[in-house]
Amino acid sequence: MDHDAEDGGSLSRRDLLWRAAGLAALSVGTGAAPWTRSAAAAEPAANRMAPKEALKILVEGNGRYVRGETKIRDFSVTRAALAEKQAPHSVILGCSDSRVAPELAFDQGRGDLFIVRVAGNFINTDGLASIEYAVEFLGSSLVVVLGHSRCGALDSALKFVKEGAVLPGHLPDLVQQLRPAVDAAQLEAGDQLANAIRANVRLTVAKLEAAGPIVAELVAAGKVKVVGGIYDLATGKVDLLA
Repeated sequence: MDHDAEDGGSLSRRDLLWRAAGLAALSVGTGAAPWTRSAAAAEPAANRMAPKEALKILVEGNGRYVRGETKIRDFSVTRAALAEKQAPHSVILGCSDSRVAPELAFDQGRGDLFIVRVAGNFINTDGLASIEYAVEFLGSSLVVVLGHSRCGALDSALKFVKEGAVLPGHLPDLVQQLRPAVDAAQLEAGDQLANAIRANVRLTVAKLEAAGPIVAELVAAGKVKVVGGIYDLATGKVDLLA
């Protein structure tokens, strides 16, 4: 999938309207008129594809990555076009872990993915606002909550809750965000860390699906889909959660 050829170096009237709408939506507290979808436009960017198509692209890309058959890209070709605008088909809410690189894991080019990262891949207000911007103004139709095996943030949260581990700095604030997943994991048999990783992804998916007014409305309209997946550090495979 290549969005780069869509830009001939100039902005269309539609692009300018959406850029203005995006800036207006970000101007909270400046005295501007309240944001409404009807006031902005009927549909975001013309690049919006069906969520199932975006998911198919990611699944196929991950398959190539696992098999060692990733595409070779000359990034110099797309750099100039991407300087003008972006049209990511998917949003990835992922962990900050240095071993997980979404563009590589899904074999996607620059400009294809809008990535929000935080240790433990949970959602807070800042992360939600970033996702809202992508689905509302950039045309992204798929949001993937991407956890991964052996997650250090969830492991720390487990130790914090179960063993009373003392964590420095602001880490206690972070693990508190993950506590619901830890609590849910302890109700299941089996490996507690693996349970917590899965629970955290599922809880975050549910939270995003209900996040109004923007994401929830687009999900209800079938224009955006939220899915969860676990990236295996050893194999590189992403398993989608039902």
